[in-house]
Amino acid sequence: MMATELPMSNPRPKHVIFEHLAEIAQALGHPNRLELLEALAQGRHSVEELAEQSGMSFANTSRHLQILRRARLVETERRGKHVLYSLAGDAEVVTLIGALGRVGERNIAEINRVMDDYFNARDTMEPVSREALAERLEAGLVILLDVRSQDEFAQGHLPGARNIPFLDLERRLGELPKEGEIVAYCRGPYCIYAVEAVSALRAQGFNALRLEGGFPEWKAAGLAVETSQPA
Repeated sequence: MMATELPMSNPRPKHVIFEHLAEIAQALGHPNRLELLEALAQGRHSVEELAEQSGMSFANTSRHLQILRRARLVETERRGKHVLYSLAGDAEVVTLIGALGRVGERNIAEINRVMDDYFNARDTMEPVSREALAERLEAGLVILLDVRSQDEFAQGHLPGARNIPFLDLERRLGELPKEGEIVAYCRGPYCIYAVEAVSALRAQGFNALRLEGGFPEWKAAGLAVETSQPA
């Protein structure tokens, strides 16, 4: 018996799915949009805040956000006069960006060169895995240092973490005890602040390591987080 063919007016289900996946892939196909997604992985932001963080104009930031919204990677809510953007499914989007990064690190020599010349050259020690950090936190064996901005910290952070933004770290070193182990983290696997913070702390005699990934990856893994402001 011959298989029944789908009518030409009805696209093949696989093709329809691939069309929508291609729209998502196209939305990811710009470095500025990837940076915006990294910023939104820390929490909600207005267009104005994202424009200031990224160094783009308000109009350009808004245009990129609309592309991400059409691909259903971000969503909006209105608060007063401001429209706030957030990821549409934190865990899924963070996992998607992480998979993109892993493919790039495996297949693109230039990414490996940057990783070796910058990240690996500044920190030859293996970062602490999320699983190992969770065990150390439960045993009370580690001091957590969040080097992101105060706003990002307030929207969500690892349980018990102390917030010292990287640009304030040098003048606030006295707030950290020399005894024990410090684990620093920031915005994600390509955020330079955790690497720089660990380097600066070791130079001052602290026992410091960095967390594998960052806050978004910790949250996407379903691990506990805290906030310092109403959701």
